[in-house]
Amino acid sequence: MVVECEKLTKYYGKTRGVEDLTLSVPEGMVFGFLGPNGAGKTTTIRCLLGMLKPTAGESRLFGEHVTLDGANLRRRIGYVSGEVKAYDKETGRWHIDYVSQLRGGKGVLTDELLQRLEFDPSRCVKELSKGNKQKLALILGLMHDPELLILDEPTSGLDPLNQETVFAIIEERVANGATVFLSSHILSEVERICERVGIIRRGHLAAEENVKGLLGKRLRELNVTFSEPVDAAFLADVDGMSRITLTGPNTINARVKGDHLDDLIKRLATRPVRDLSIEHASLEEVFMEFYRDEENGASETSTEGGVA
Repeated sequence: MVVECEKLTKYYGKTRGVEDLTLSVPEGMVFGFLGPNGAGKTTTIRCLLGMLKPTAGESRLFGEHVTLDGANLRRRIGYVSGEVKAYDKETGRWHIDYVSQLRGGKGVLTDELLQRLEFDPSRCVKELSKGNKQKLALILGLMHDPELLILDEPTSGLDPLNQETVFAIIEERVANGATVFLSSHILSEVERICERVGIIRRGHLAAEENVKGLLGKRLRELNVTFSEPVDAAFLADVDGMSRITLTGPNTINARVKGDHLDDLIKRLATRPVRDLSIEHASLEEVFMEFYRDEENGASETSTEGGVA
């Protein structure tokens, strides 16, 4: 296994970061580590990287026990933080050269990443937008072509075109043998590239599933306005429909579970529709709908937002 956690626990004083977390990721897999903000994702990653000493349990990378001084192990890892920290007065090129020296030489993918992400390394960090700071973080994390990519919200701040570029780069690295541990709270990001997911909530692993199983739990919010009055019962017998509410004489709000859009669209087509919107529900709503009862007795009173 490339990534292993065994009963990993980290407390910040009396505040729980993560507790009794056990999971494993084999070589070549893209593993999504999902949860709302404050669930324990970043705490887990920092323990995996040796940036935090766990309160109990352990983590291993490539079969080696993670310690606070594991420099040789870290050279095999590419890490992209969810919060980009850099020296404001220095240029992107300075950061690239500095990190390259620490690793013992120029990264083999440096020039390619600069070109594909359209990043200008001559500008100072303080002049960069959030998206360009994220590009710099991606270049620093991936330029040495690491065996393991640990990515914490890797597309944060990027526009859709640059997000697609990042996804393509990740897929290429996996095709060349890399393993990916992707932390995210964005379902669409996980759907795009992950094979398997671990669901973390309030510091506990609530579930572990393949992506097909996760997609079967998709929720969508439907708002439809018809050209004529309609009753809520109009959609009541359509598979996957729930919480159907008449919000006006011609307007219905409802929730669609799983992959039932085809049945829904066919039913809607039988009446004249004036306006229609179908949006993905948030990952937190998916948790509340499907994973609330799978928390193995996790305390409802624990602090959720103060620790990542």
